[in-house]
Amino acid sequence: MTRSGLGTACVGFLVCMTAACGHSEEEWLAQLGKYEQLVTQNNDTKRKHAEVSAQLQAEKDRALKLAHDLESMGIDMKKLGADLDTRNTELGQLSATQRDLEAALSEYKKRADQLERIKQRFEQLRKKLETLTSLGLSVSIRNNRMMISLPGDVLFDTGRDSLKKDGQSILDKVAQIINADASLRSRFYQVAGHTDNEPLRGGVFRDNWGLSLMRARTVLLYLIDPDKGALPDKRWSAAGFADTDAITENESPEGRRKNRRCELVVVPSAEEMLDLKNIAQ
Repeated sequence: MTRSGLGTACVGFLVCMTAACGHSEEEWLAQLGKYEQLVTQNNDTKRKHAEVSAQLQAEKDRALKLAHDLESMGIDMKKLGADLDTRNTELGQLSATQRDLEAALSEYKKRADQLERIKQRFEQLRKKLETLTSLGLSVSIRNNRMMISLPGDVLFDTGRDSLKKDGQSILDKVAQIINADASLRSRFYQVAGHTDNEPLRGGVFRDNWGLSLMRARTVLLYLIDPDKGALPDKRWSAAGFADTDAITENESPEGRRKNRRCELVVVPSAEEMLDLKNIAQ
């Protein structure tokens, strides 16, 4: 029966019962009006509930897609603690109240927007550094940081920390690209030295730790030299990792060659670290 049919039947019934129950027809009609108002409000609530639920699922899907995109770029989302499925605002854990759904929708929108900003920031940074790939350098994301990889064999002779002519030429071009872009020049960087796992004993470096650190220092000093790289020294640092951070196997000459490298690590800014921390919470 339709609502109008139900209302007519109720009116007829109520009129008949008026005398027996001691209520006037106006009073019963007023009660019927309140009933119909409640039915309308209930239907509106159901509609809004369904709309917000659909929006929440859409935002959840967007956040998961962005997380997947960032992982495909090389950003370790699990390391950031950003496993969206473990949050207590998971759709299946929510009570069915409208307020809970709206609060969850607001949270997912905020988190998806944060992921979007991080993705855009990394993409913009990688685009700025694309020119370096034409020099034969590798630009990638590892450990949630942008890495510019400089082949060790191009920079140095075996077991040495003195830059070769080709190495100086590459560093000149890298410095030119960074100096030409104010946003790149203003960032913080770390030169990271790496070796293969072939043991180095004795000599001036004593071991691979000493060799990797001194090579990183040599690259650093060249880049911040006012007459060479001319990059701001207060924004640069150096570190040596020996063979502890290999990017491939050390079982073949080709693998060891790839592991012998210096990396220019683009250190995340305080704002970027704050965004990552918010997502991890």
